[in-house]
Amino acid sequence: MGKGFGEHDEEKIGFRSPGNYRAERGSGSASLPGGGWALRLGAVDPTLFRGRRERKLGENVAVRLERVRKRFGDVEVVRGIDLDIRDGEFFSLLGPSGCGKTTLLRMIAGFEEPSEGKVYIAGKDMTGVPPYRRPVNTVFQNYALFPHMSVEQNIAFGLRMKGMAREEIARRVAGALELVNMQGLEKRRPHQLSGGQRQRVALARALVNEPEVLLLDEPLSALDLKLRQELRVELMNLQERLGITFIFVTHDQEEALVMSDRIAVMNKGLVEQVGATEDVYELPRTPFVARFLGDSNLIPATALEPRRVRTPLGEFVLDEEDALTPGQEVLLSIRPEKIRLFRERPNLPNVFQARVDDIIYTGAENQYLLEAGGMRLTVDTLNQDILEPGHDEFTYDEAVWVAMTPEKLVVVSETGADGGAPA
Repeated sequence: MGKGFGEHDEEKIGFRSPGNYRAERGSGSASLPGGGWALRLGAVDPTLFRGRRERKLGENVAVRLERVRKRFGDVEVVRGIDLDIRDGEFFSLLGPSGCGKTTLLRMIAGFEEPSEGKVYIAGKDMTGVPPYRRPVNTVFQNYALFPHMSVEQNIAFGLRMKGMAREEIARRVAGALELVNMQGLEKRRPHQLSGGQRQRVALARALVNEPEVLLLDEPLSALDLKLRQELRVELMNLQERLGITFIFVTHDQEEALVMSDRIAVMNKGLVEQVGATEDVYELPRTPFVARFLGDSNLIPATALEPRRVRTPLGEFVLDEEDALTPGQEVLLSIRPEKIRLFRERPNLPNVFQARVDDIIYTGAENQYLLEAGGMRLTVDTLNQDILEPGHDEFTYDEAVWVAMTPEKLVVVSETGADGGAPA
């Protein structure tokens, strides 16, 4: 890792760069025993440098949840979830604290049994199957390392419990240490490691068992921002190299967007929306998803015609793909970065006037808080030396023209777990 983490030079270590080697299922030099991951030095996989949305995922279902419910006493924390997670997918369960995402992960792991419904892993019903007999391993938020054991002893613990031969354990542990680039620190105890290093040991301990599915319960939340950002990329690269399914629990929206192939947004024990990261961000189905996954301006609207609505900001026209029933009440969602501001009235649809109530400088952006039609709107513009039309800089209390083009407005008509009609 680069400088700036406050660690000694020997501790500045991360996962190997994707250009150094790739890991693949099968046999080969330096392979882990039992047909495990082979580390082939010098081999470069060009697919690692593609965007995640270009990746081709397996068609097989790695994990299937069918009408899964979980009750603790009279409280139902998971409320009938159906979900398919594909083989080789980086899948995130995203939601606020108390939404049921960790409970759902624990049911996949076998630490909790569903009150109703079924969990399938690799097509097999996991009802009554204990955690140690499931083809999964879990990386916990608090690392869960044994403080009295060294790095190599922690990594080898599960293998020893399985009664594996000493030579085989040694080979697997060496391979796992190389995978997370922790060679040379085998004899250290957890208290002698940085937070990032402890998380790598926890990851190596999970991967040494060669699971079909790796479960990660907010593994980065205890780390500082800079280290979290670094480890995000490393986890993504590691998952692509290994090709196994990662199920990642987080409350961090940016983390989920950066790392995932698909996201399930959870709220009050339900999955409100599941889909590719870009689809969920750009096309939220419920008010909760629009607000929780990034910032969003939600504007109440009543349909006058299939593509024309009345709002507190005036009458708007919608995109051709939207077709409403006259009288239908909906919410219109628009992201702050999709709104354009002008000093002079532009020749664009859906234009209205607003007043700049506040300006927040965030470094890369200026965030404008506007007042219009009794509503408060948020607009984000990039700080740049060369300003483009619609991205001028404005001052406090200035009157501005606001444009919301039809293709940037998203009709939100579903209510989600919060219930009630959109308002």
